[in-house]
Amino acid sequence: MCWAGRMMLRTFSILLVLVHAAAACEFGPFPYRATGIVCRMTKPAALLLNRETAQVIQAAFRNAKFPNITGERSMRFLGRVAYGLSNIQVNDLSIERSEVELKEDNGIHISIRNVTALFKGTLTYGYAGGWFLQLFHSVDFEIQSSIDLQLNIDLKCQKERFVPDASDCYLTFHKLTLHLQGDKQPGWLKQLFTDIISFTLKLVLKREVCKEINAVAQTLTNFILDLAANFVRDRDIIVDISLASDPVIKANYIESHHKGLVLYKNNSSMLSDSVFSPSLLTESRMLYFWLSEHSLSSLAAAAFSDGRLVLNLRGEKLQELFEKEDSEMQRKAVQMIFQGTSYNDSVAKVWSLTQPQISLQPEGTVVRSLVAVEVSILPTGEEPLVALYMEKEITVTIQATYAEKKLILQPVDSSVEIKVFKCAADPSGEEPSIQRFLHIMILVAGIPEVTSSIGSALTSLMNNKGLDLFDIINPEIITRKGYVIAQLDFGFPSHLLLKFFEKNL
Repeated sequence: MCWAGRMMLRTFSILLVLVHAAAACEFGPFPYRATGIVCRMTKPAALLLNRETAQVIQAAFRNAKFPNITGERSMRFLGRVAYGLSNIQVNDLSIERSEVELKEDNGIHISIRNVTALFKGTLTYGYAGGWFLQLFHSVDFEIQSSIDLQLNIDLKCQKERFVPDASDCYLTFHKLTLHLQGDKQPGWLKQLFTDIISFTLKLVLKREVCKEINAVAQTLTNFILDLAANFVRDRDIIVDISLASDPVIKANYIESHHKGLVLYKNNSSMLSDSVFSPSLLTESRMLYFWLSEHSLSSLAAAAFSDGRLVLNLRGEKLQELFEKEDSEMQRKAVQMIFQGTSYNDSVAKVWSLTQPQISLQPEGTVVRSLVAVEVSILPTGEEPLVALYMEKEITVTIQATYAEKKLILQPVDSSVEIKVFKCAADPSGEEPSIQRFLHIMILVAGIPEVTSSIGSALTSLMNNKGLDLFDIINPEIITRKGYVIAQLDFGFPSHLLLKFFEKNL
């Protein structure tokens, strides 16, 4: 890979990780242009990414393989001079300054100043005609260089995927000095090849840099798009994150609008409207995600249809649930329900009977659903005995936080209405203390246990997709009427980009 192409990727590739730059695509008619998910990355994030990845790119330069350069030129008195540069390696790479500029509706402009590098390799040359015979010689060479690079990035939409166009590429050479075997060669020989090779090398670098920028950028873009698609896919549940409209580039942020439709077994949710407005997001944090109520509701519906809203408790978890409060009423109810059976020989199953209804409010995420609870006793060698069955309508307001790489769901307000109640120890329902105990137990222990289990399951799912590899700083999850915002700062995990280079370049 060309060394300069990789260096330009130092800034460009990281910007692509989180957001797509502006491009023109053929979007479908309304309602397909409605927005369910919005991503905004601000200028501080771009500056941070630009600064933090220098060491990774420098490591890529050291491992790069450079093409051989050959040429031929007719010289007065010397005849035809043929030359070739091979075994080219770069050493002592340094970057003085790199700048990123977001220009409204005009792409991403990147300037990298004073890139100095020492090239080493072997120069083979020979003469034919004139005063010389056809003799070929090989000497070691060093080339000291100082280059500025400028790149204007645009993305085009091809086959429903974005392809980066970095053909608007400029190189300015401030220094390109050739040394042959420590300057032991005659001065006229050094001057001859300095003139020839400097001119040729500038042309080759210009051609190779821009070509490799496009090649590497396209490889990385495909990698990122596949990574993002995999993150929002789990078995038969898929979130469509294709663009709903052209992204927006402002001086202080880049914003991309995505459909956010949920696909489940080839069935898609439909979003006919969007409440998003640019004023809903600020520019004080590095990264923002805006999600509509419809997208979250559709995810809950898909999880329900896929049979995922089921929880089984036994052993210590079951004991913790039923013995949350030590009271006479609790001990009596437990004795009647379990009839002296060990918690290890019992299981409680909790599942949603109806599709949960999601409503996003300033107080939190309000979830309503009809939920069933079944407690079964498992006698050795016998059929399970249903000791308790009930259906209850639950409304719970949940506040979400993300800390220490864990999603935490905390119920802040709950109400329970029991619709069906059957207890083997009290078939006539004449013992109201059992229902009173269960009502309290559900509010105090049951709902927190279920929400905690859902939070743990979502954390595990996201970490399996690699979220825990990112350094997320002071994240906030803010709910408003009809939408939720996740805003955060971050530290870029340079080791992930290094792994990408090692695997793909």
